[in-house]
Order: sequence, then structure tokens, then C-alpha cells
Amino acid sequence: MVKVYVPRDSTALSLGADRTAKAIAAEAAKRGIEIELIRNGSRGLFWLEPLVEVATAKGRVAYGPVQPKDVPSLFDAGFLTGGVHKLNLGLTENLEWLKKQQRLTFARVGIIDPVLLEDYIAYDGYKGLKNALKLTGAEIVKSVTDSGLRGRGGAAFPTGIKWKTVLDTSGEQKYIVCNADEGDSGTYSDRMIMEDDPFVLIEGMTIAGIAVGATQGYIYLRSEYPHALKTLNEAITKAEKAGYLGEKICGSQYSFKLEVRRAAGAYICGEETALLESLEGKRGLVRFKPPLPAIEGLFGKPTVVNNVISFATIPIILDKGAAFYANYGMGRSRGTLPIQLAGNIKHGGLVELAFGATLRELLYDFGGGSATGRPIRAVQVGGPLGAYLPESQFDTPLDYEEFSKIWAVLGHGGIVAFDDTVDMAKMARYAFEFCAIESCGKCTPCRIGSTRGVEVIDRIIAGKDHSKNIQLVRDLSDTMFNGSLCALGGMTPYPVLSAINHFPEDFGLENKVVTA
Repeated sequence: MVKVYVPRDSTALSLGADRTAKAIAAEAAKRGIEIELIRNGSRGLFWLEPLVEVATAKGRVAYGPVQPKDVPSLFDAGFLTGGVHKLNLGLTENLEWLKKQQRLTFARVGIIDPVLLEDYIAYDGYKGLKNALKLTGAEIVKSVTDSGLRGRGGAAFPTGIKWKTVLDTSGEQKYIVCNADEGDSGTYSDRMIMEDDPFVLIEGMTIAGIAVGATQGYIYLRSEYPHALKTLNEAITKAEKAGYLGEKICGSQYSFKLEVRRAAGAYICGEETALLESLEGKRGLVRFKPPLPAIEGLFGKPTVVNNVISFATIPIILDKGAAFYANYGMGRSRGTLPIQLAGNIKHGGLVELAFGATLRELLYDFGGGSATGRPIRAVQVGGPLGAYLPESQFDTPLDYEEFSKIWAVLGHGGIVAFDDTVDMAKMARYAFEFCAIESCGKCTPCRIGSTRGVEVIDRIIAGKDHSKNIQLVRDLSDTMFNGSLCALGGMTPYPVLSAINHFPEDFGLENKVVTA
């Protein structure tokens, strides 16, 4: 029986994947042909969704984008045996977009049925956990530390150090919390893992629990991700039944339980301490530090808080070894980063590469330039609080330290492109407005500074007291940068000042001002 793959990923669904799947099933029945229709995850080539694959003797052949109206002609062309058709893209594994990537965390995404445990295991799933069960907690933590893995949620804090702190802190109860409240603009890698390979997240969190002595885990899931919620709960149930979760994991002495909790729908709850407050049933307000969550986190207990990609990377480190993972990347940025191309880009989608690739490579070699065909004028990297980078900085390698040198952040790996029609003064205004709307209100620099910032940018756009108001924006930004309680207020100056510094003409300035 021929296997036909149609993605169940949210992006594919929004582009008609369900309708395409139904049309294929109906056409096969009409012609008396038996097929096995598998709903896999997306490969991340979003401009080609719905991307349909057919398993042939030569390998999986891709067709896309396939709409219901294309289905009859596909059958006529013999697509079930890899027949020639205008939508035939050749063997999936030979697509340049995929061939040029280095997929470690996303190795299974788009290949397997996300909720079929047998598929996960067949593609090296749970090898990392089985290795972890043979090690002490300290040995697991050392492996994570030696891999060089840093938090993929944006802060880039060394994962091993965080885990060691929890391991070394005594407590009758410890917790593992996954920050899955993915709210940055242009980001979707967390969602793709949860929808397209949920067992890898479950395995990573289970390994973390064994490493630090935690028996309970929570996935704090963005409320706008209904498909991820369904997929995660189904995968958790299957993992429990198979003995990979719950009491005496795989017959060992270890126990670990896992639950999914819906997020509160507030951007600020992506900040780890506000997340913990929300998870405890309170309003999502940022906590003062110290104490750190690793010492007094959820319900006052030692807690590991990591992002989805951080946890999803753990299994390959425990399977292949720390040296294997550390062999990728550059400088202190080890391993790979799932990069998400969005905005005004011809070929949007997910690219996983080792640290060191440049923005120019991503925008043009993978992204194909702007969707409009106009020059790309600016890109924002790292979400709504990331700096706007001009074309002169497109050759900067993706590396935490290299980005820091140009007063920018990699964040969660989201890249949003803008062509030469963008008004950067309006983008700076949006940064202040976003902060004003999303502020938890606990600290004055963020709560008041962002509101005043919108007003001042409006005066600049209107041409009122120009030089005075430009200086006022800089003063406001300095106060927010140095005085805010968390990164929401502290990082709002990045998009605002980068817009002024790199695109002064949009603010009525004749010469560039390069001070941060």
C-alpha cells in the first residue's frame, strides 16, 4: 500500500492541508486505489504548503503546493509512483532548502507521524533517555554543560549551569517547567516541535527531571496553540502507557509526571518569573531576583525553567554525546539554532543551522529575497524587542557574542524582513506601543516610559521640537534600559534606538548617530 504524507502542522492547515488530504482520500477511493494517508509534520518549507509526499522505491517524492483542484491531475500523472507533474519537486531529501541545513533538534520533524510512538522510536527516539537512566544526575548535568547548550528562549544562559544549581539545591520537591508561551513576532519553532515531534520535548523534560531530582513537570503552553495542546496531551498519554512517563520510568527507580497548562495570553508571561506566578494561579507579574527560580521557583521550590527548543535538544546530546553537539557552531555559541524566516520574504520557513551562518545567507540563499522583489532594507532579529539591522550588518554571523557587539540580540531565532517601503519611525513607535500594552505595570520605567515614548515618537513624526524630542527618546530609552525590572522594558530601547541610529532619515535626521 502506497504511503501518502500530508502535514497536520498549523501552517499547513491554514493553507488548506485538511482539504487536500480529504481530496486525496476521496480521489483514491473513487479510483479504487488503496493508500495509507499519514498526517506528518511540516518540513518547514512554508511557501510550498500543503506539501504532499509519496513514498516510492527511490524515496519520498514531494509535490507542492497541492490544492484540492490539483488532486485529479496528480492521480492522472501517476503521482503515487512519483510521476511527472508540474508540482513534482523531486525527492524531498534532495531539495536544496533541506540539503543545506544541519537538522539536529528538528531531525524528525516532517518525517514522522507526530503522535505515533513507534515512529519516534524508529528514528532514534528515547535513546537519550535510556542512556540517561544509566548515569547519575551529576553525570547528566556534566554532559549538558560540556555540550555548550545555551538557553534557546532568548537569554542564552548556559543550560548546564542552571541545571547544576537545581541539582545542588536541596528540596523535597523540585519542578521542571517548559516555557512554551512562544509570543515573539516571527517565531514558530516551539510550535513546530510541539505539533510535529512532541515526544522529543517530553523526552527532554524527562531527562531533566532525572538529572536534577524533579518528579513533576509542566508545559506552560501559549493559549493560541490549540493544535499543540491536543498533540501534546495525546503524546503524553501514549508515553505514560508505554512506561516512558509516570512511575518507575522504563522499569527504573525514577518517576516523572508531566502536565500541559494553558498560558494566560499575556506576552509578559514569557518572562520566567511571571510565568511561574501565572502557573501558580496568580496574575503574571515579574518577580524580583534574587532568589533565582533555580533556588526558589514554582511554589517556592527549586525549578528548572527552559524553553521548548532547549529541552528538545537534550535527547540528541544524551544520545550522540556532548562532543558531537559541541562540534557544531562557533565561539561560545555551540550547536545549532532553529531560525524562523518571516515577514516580507519570498521563501518563509524554518531553517536549522549551526551558529555562524550570516543574515545575508539566510535572507537570500534560503529566503530568496523579499516577497515583493524590492530590496530588503531592514530585518528585526529576536522578536518585537530585537534590534533593527540595516543591510550593512547582514554579514554578521549568527552568534550570541557577535550580535552583542553590534548591540543586537539573537533571541529566539526569529527573523522578520522589511523591504525599502518600511517607515522605520513607525516601527520605533510600534516598539514603544507594544511595551506599553504588554507591560505588567510593576515597574515605573517600563509602565510609564513606554507610554511617554509613544507620545514623543508621535511628536517627532509630526516634526515638533525635533532635536529636543530625539534626545528625549534617548533619555527615556536609557532609563528603561537601566531601570526596568525585566527584559520587556529593558530591551524596548533595542528596536527604538537601532531604528534611529541606522535609519536616521526616517526621523528627519540628516546624519547617522551611532551612539547606543
